[in-house]
Amino acid sequence: MTDGTRDGRPGRGDTGPDRTRLIIGGGAAAVLLAIIGAAGGWVLAGDQASTDRVSSGATGTPTPTPAVRTSPPRDRPTATTPTTPSNNPSPSRPTGLTVPDLVGTDFEEARDELRELGLGWQLVFGSGDSSSVRSTDPAPGTPVRRGVTVKVNVAGAAPPNEVPDLIGEKCNEAGAELVDDGFSPRYPNGRSGAVMSQQPSGGTVGRWNDVVQIWCGTPPSADASAPAP
Repeated sequence: MTDGTRDGRPGRGDTGPDRTRLIIGGGAAAVLLAIIGAAGGWVLAGDQASTDRVSSGATGTPTPTPAVRTSPPRDRPTATTPTTPSNNPSPSRPTGLTVPDLVGTDFEEARDELRELGLGWQLVFGSGDSSSVRSTDPAPGTPVRRGVTVKVNVAGAAPPNEVPDLIGEKCNEAGAELVDDGFSPRYPNGRSGAVMSQQPSGGTVGRWNDVVQIWCGTPPSADASAPAP
């Protein structure tokens, strides 16, 4: 019989092989639960680590960026436009001034017109009796600049001309007067001071274009010749 008493105590009815199977079965269940629990914890731990990595990136913690290799930029030649030096200098700006047509005009009138235009003149007389202009050099209509001398060819010979008296005049003023009267002034000792002497003397009858020499300087003071007191 399975039920009864042992040493006066009631005995259990599950002793024997059935009890042994029960103990073994319980131990196996405990081991299985432990394995399942460990696996679940590992999975949870992995999920937590992933969450931590994601959250750390979202909160601004710098995440290392893999380095990207790039090739250095190649220098590209800059296109330049070659400049070719010009062999032709730029023409001077035109002034609009041309040699007037003086042919047939009296040489004195021709000279006055050239002076008004700011041009110089050179009278070249011939051998006839006419005082008219035969030709000019440069020719009429030629573009010129102010100050250019125009050669005036007169058909006739130089007419008579009287030399003015220049003694005591300022040297520059005396020279301008000689030019106006048709003479060519010369200054052997410079143009400073007053005219001390001249050659030919005033009143001498010469011809147009004749040379008149004037000597200029500081005249002695009347007080300088007086004896000291």
